[in-house]
Amino acid sequence: MGSVASQRKPVAIVIGSGFGGLAAAVRLGARGYSVKVLERLDAPGGRGYQHQIDGFKFDAGPTIVTAPFLFEELWALCGRKLSDDVELREMKPFYKIRFSDGETFTYSGDREAMKAEVERISPGEGPNFDAFIEMSERIYRIGFEKLGDAPFDSLMDMVRIAPELLKLQGYRTVRGLVSKFFKHERLRTIFSYHPLLIGGDPFRISSIYCLIAYLEKSFGVHSAIGGTGALARGLVKLIEGQGGEIRYRADVRQILVESGRAVGVELQGGERLRADIVVSNADSAYTYRSLLPPHVRHTWTDSRLQRSKYSMGLFVWYFGTNRRYDDIGHHTILMGPRYGELLKDIFRRKVLAEDFSLYLHRPTATDPSVAPRGCDAFYVLSPVPNLQGGQEWRLEAEGYRKRIETWLEANILPDLSKHVVVSRVTTPLDFRDRLNAIHGEGFGLEPLLSQSAYFRPHNRSEDIENLFLVGAGVHPGAGLPGVLSSARILDKVAPDASAFT
Repeated sequence: MGSVASQRKPVAIVIGSGFGGLAAAVRLGARGYSVKVLERLDAPGGRGYQHQIDGFKFDAGPTIVTAPFLFEELWALCGRKLSDDVELREMKPFYKIRFSDGETFTYSGDREAMKAEVERISPGEGPNFDAFIEMSERIYRIGFEKLGDAPFDSLMDMVRIAPELLKLQGYRTVRGLVSKFFKHERLRTIFSYHPLLIGGDPFRISSIYCLIAYLEKSFGVHSAIGGTGALARGLVKLIEGQGGEIRYRADVRQILVESGRAVGVELQGGERLRADIVVSNADSAYTYRSLLPPHVRHTWTDSRLQRSKYSMGLFVWYFGTNRRYDDIGHHTILMGPRYGELLKDIFRRKVLAEDFSLYLHRPTATDPSVAPRGCDAFYVLSPVPNLQGGQEWRLEAEGYRKRIETWLEANILPDLSKHVVVSRVTTPLDFRDRLNAIHGEGFGLEPLLSQSAYFRPHNRSEDIENLFLVGAGVHPGAGLPGVLSSARILDKVAPDASAFT
């Protein structure tokens, strides 16, 4: 019989229960670790937290699932099916895009319907959509299938992919590549806005992100019945079924490092927990700046973090109405009168503009269970500057919310102000104070080419042994497919449990 020590399951501590952290916990549990997830909030999800107010359920952040197979993999690791615990429903259409003059574009996974929409906007450009999707597929095959879950531990990893990136014109911006395929300004906007969903400026980030169009077309755009929070709760159930543990209101003060190796964490109350490996799903910049002492950091130093570029902030208004707006679909993109100049205001000038573009989410269009009977649940999101812009959101939030309400009431939600019965606002301050995003940014480091792959914080810490990072701030980046893929990378870089027994 082996000794007690040889039979001990090695311990993995996961800091944060965002989708990257939850996926990491499932994967590590499946590999034989005893997993402890530490979450500073009172419920799981991180940016995917779910607010519950007077019978309304509001997903705090992500609202769509575009790569359901990544969730299905996690359930399969536990011998279960995703459908055992969560129902995903495909959106048909995916989105409705509305321009400031009222013109609309229905965005779907139906190729012929999409070509017809393109032709309606700009006669003769239908074939351009075919060419764009073919290019998007080529990018997807390399950018997602080959590189999405590949670790970039060394500069040579980057050098090896350089020829393929050049062949795919990865040096172009998203906007630049889209403009090669479409002539009409509105089509260029329609097919270039997707990077905003992961914190990137289409005029600045690599065209590698044009893969999103093919990803959506191939796997669909789905919503979870019960909200995205149902997915978070489903993952918690998997973790607990593996024997793992999730502690809420467990705020980590620091990662413990001995002889260059992560050996556990200390909580704000002083409690110390030992571990064989530590995985941080906290914001990567926060992890390095606030959870590790400067003397153990040689790569992500304070000065480097200060020089780094961060994604935009988000202003989100969650509201419930005591009536239904049945002519509004599940997902609506509301384009303001400006596009490129508004993005400059948000990302570069960091000023809060008078105009805005909005994403309106009405989950009750698909799932009436997230609101009381006869009511609607909404969330409206406006990209705004992060806190480096100096806005004082404690003073500005209500005025900005009112401007959005007034616009919605005048254009698509008549008499809205008379029917709002619950209301909650999230600003970049909440991202800083609640989610530990150091500049209140919505998606971690901006996904510029100079801050991607090898140049982004690594999934395996460059400086500290047995410290690993997952989530939006590391490779491959933000969005549910990105953060779930970051957990996938752990299978390649984290030691097997047998290494500790």
